[in-house]
Amino acid sequence: MDSIISHSAVTRRALLGGLTTLTAMAAMPAFASTPALLTGAGDLRRLSLVNNKTEERLNTVYWADGEYIPDALEAFNHILRDWREDLVIQMDPSAIDILSATQHLLDSDEPFQVVSGYRSAKTNAMLRRRSRAVAKNSYHIKGMAVDIAMRTRSVRQISRAGLSLGAGGVGRYSRSHFVHLDSGPVRRWGR
Repeated sequence: MDSIISHSAVTRRALLGGLTTLTAMAAMPAFASTPALLTGAGDLRRLSLVNNKTEERLNTVYWADGEYIPDALEAFNHILRDWREDLVIQMDPSAIDILSATQHLLDSDEPFQVVSGYRSAKTNAMLRRRSRAVAKNSYHIKGMAVDIAMRTRSVRQISRAGLSLGAGGVGRYSRSHFVHLDSGPVRRWGR
């Protein structure tokens, strides 16, 4: 698992650039029954994150040949843990897919900065006491939400990419400079 967590020198563009048009076209029928956000994703799905609170980085392929890679999902569970309580749960793979598809649409090699991933009920209650913007029954508690930011993309650009997927919730927090993405029902909020 150490090799998954270490930062990869191979960029998403270089890795996916190796796939030929023929390979991508051959893979398309396999995605006919999947959500629109994954159509055309090919044989690989990749996501790159950095948790600024823990200084951990993860840049890895987590889906290959029609299956999730268990070690990669475990690495995402770890980097997205409640760092205040050092608690890890299984993140919803659909939330990882939404993050990956959003990152792909932004066409950047920069990793998403994790503002908040999983939150224990205790951590969520503490944050709720500090801000009315924190939901009582947050999808963060369920491992279905991640708040993200990028230096090279605006909140507006990230949220538009997320909204274009037509999957999950997208919250825009322009004053705090982050976007909330989750795998719950389709909805939007914020400025």
